[in-house]
Amino acid sequence: MIAVDWGTSSLRAYRVDADGAILEQRRGSDGALASAGRFGQVLAALLEGWDDPLVVLGGMVGGRGGWVEVPYVDCPAGLDALAAGMLRLDDDLIDAPALRGRALWCAAGMCDRQQAAADVMRGEETQVAALFDLLGPGEHRICLPGTHSKWVQVRDGRIVRIATAMTGEVYGLLRRHSILARSMPEAEPALDPAAFDAGAADPGPAGLLHELFGVRTAALFGRFDGDALPSYLSGLLVGHELRAALPADAAGTVHLLGADTLLERYARALEAMGMQVRRHREDLAATGLHRLAQARGLA
Repeated sequence: MIAVDWGTSSLRAYRVDADGAILEQRRGSDGALASAGRFGQVLAALLEGWDDPLVVLGGMVGGRGGWVEVPYVDCPAGLDALAAGMLRLDDDLIDAPALRGRALWCAAGMCDRQQAAADVMRGEETQVAALFDLLGPGEHRICLPGTHSKWVQVRDGRIVRIATAMTGEVYGLLRRHSILARSMPEAEPALDPAAFDAGAADPGPAGLLHELFGVRTAALFGRFDGDALPSYLSGLLVGHELRAALPADAAGTVHLLGADTLLERYARALEAMGMQVRRHREDLAATGLHRLAQARGLA
């Protein structure tokens, strides 16, 4: 089968064998947002030469404004519930001749309505589903850093809680469009470990809004040079995210999924808090989509 991880700004396709092992992979340049109105053409171009009859899609391609809106599956839910929520694309939606005759299915996202502020995710649930067997029984914490970082609590093979932190997006806004940006270089410098650690350290009760202005004063009084300020800002935001996501007496392991550059920062901050970290590869979405297809009886 072919597994397609189609996010808002990213597109990855994987050919997988009957056991879920990745045989080939490709990247496209058009995420779900840029593909609006031409999803079939974009996918057909990416899959040219791959003739597998089953294509399973995951991510924002199944969200509102995507190719087809697949209803969310409510927490708590395991593999069977996620598989039951999958939706097959109607033939009239498949406007690319090269895709006709294939079975195109789209995975459902998940929602958590257990708190006053509901939470959702689309795409991350496929990566988490790939870990169910590895995690085994008991309770596990999973973090998927990104523009909108997802914290997922898994208990006995079921996703029971979801929490989103807009850390990456807030970093980008402050980094480019606030008074803090005036003291920072235009190009993104390499991570400054000391500045990041200083930002991520628990400062006490001052609060994030006050500490953010400290990035400005750090530049005014020479605490850090301009190239170190983005790392300091990143540390502040990541540190607050972690302290909000983890209880004060938290211990044990946090499973990290995502790109290496982000995982390095999160692992550094978590380990400084005394947590253990286990990293997982970024292409788990392919494994998870294969597992969903198996649970639905498609593969």
